[in-house]
Amino acid sequence: MTAAAVVALALVGTGARPASAASGCPGHLVRSVSFATGQLKVYRSGQSVCAVTLAKHPGARRQMSVQLQARGGRPVSDSGRFTRLAGPVRVRAVHRCVRAVGAVSGRKGASGWFLC
Repeated sequence: MTAAAVVALALVGTGARPASAASGCPGHLVRSVSFATGQLKVYRSGQSVCAVTLAKHPGARRQMSVQLQARGGRPVSDSGRFTRLAGPVRVRAVHRCVRAVGAVSGRKGASGWFLC
């Protein structure tokens, strides 16, 4: 058995998983914005950027949304009544700034333009 397989089995056995796997977004975390009712997380993988909004207290269905926009492009969003997260939403952002906005129960957090 390879070392990678041993590590993978160890992670499965403990229930641990990468943060991006929990959100549905591939890549590494590049921005996290906390607000009163949740958290907006933005990930980057190659030429793509992905965002999700996570509820601070998952469980009950509530209005949630996430919006991601590459500068010069149209915003991509996901909204509805969710129990845990809104998204993921993805945009291609080759050499362009992006911004993200997340909301849970009327409270929101925004990233401003970044990755410029």
